[in-house]
Amino acid sequence: MSQLASDTAMILAAGLGKRMRPLTASQPKPMVRVAGKPLIDHALDRLADAGIAKAVVNVHYLADVLEAHVLARQSPKVSVSDERAQLLETGGGIVKALPHLPDPFFALNADNIWLDGPKSAFHDLSRRWNPDEMDALLLVVPHARAMNFNGPGDFHMDAMGRLSRRRAGRIAPFIYTGIQLVSHRLLRDAPEGPFSTNILWNRAMEEGRLFGISFTGLWFEVGTPQMIRPTEEALTGG
Repeated sequence: MSQLASDTAMILAAGLGKRMRPLTASQPKPMVRVAGKPLIDHALDRLADAGIAKAVVNVHYLADVLEAHVLARQSPKVSVSDERAQLLETGGGIVKALPHLPDPFFALNADNIWLDGPKSAFHDLSRRWNPDEMDALLLVVPHARAMNFNGPGDFHMDAMGRLSRRRAGRIAPFIYTGIQLVSHRLLRDAPEGPFSTNILWNRAMEEGRLFGISFTGLWFEVGTPQMIRPTEEALTGG
C-alpha cells in the first residue's frame, strides 16, 4: 500500500452494454468473456496484481448474475453499490458509492483491458498524484498504444499534464483509458440523480485541476463484439 495512493477502486459496471449487443441480450457487458474470462475479471485481476485490496462494483442491468460473480471473489474484496432501482450514469454512480470510497480512490470502467508497461497503471497514477493541485488524474493513452481504437481522441495535455478537450473538427493526441484517480473534491456539490462525470471534469478543467498521465502500456478498446477477436489475438500472441 505504501506505493499506492489508495487501497480501493470503484469499477463502473452498471451500463446497459448497448454497443456489445447481441452478446449483452442475456448477460451484462462485464460478464462477456474475452480470452477465457469475463471482462470484469480482467479489471479485478489487475487490481489484485497491483495490491489494491478493495473494490466497489456498481450494478444495474441483469444485476443478479454480476453481483453473485463479483461477491465470490477473495481478492480484491468486493462490495456492491446497488443501482437496480435507477441507472445513475458514471457521475451519479460514483456519488452513490462515495460513502464506501476513501479519499482518494481509483475508478475504472468494467470493460477495460490493458497490458501494463514497466509499472502498473495504478502505481504510475500514484507516483504522479498531487492532491494539492489535482481533483482527478486521468490515465490517457496516445493513439499508437490504443488498440482497436479509430476515433479522433479525447484530450490535449500540456507540459504540466493539465488536460483540455479536443476541439470540434480536430484530432486530439490522447484517449481516455477509463482509468482515473479521484479526489473527493471532484465530487463536491455534485448534481443529484443520473449525470456524467464529464460535468465534474469540465469544472476541474476550468479550475486547472484536471490532469493526465500518459500510459506506458497497451490499452484495448473492447466496446463491440467485433473488437473481441483482435483483442484475444493480441493478448495470446495470435
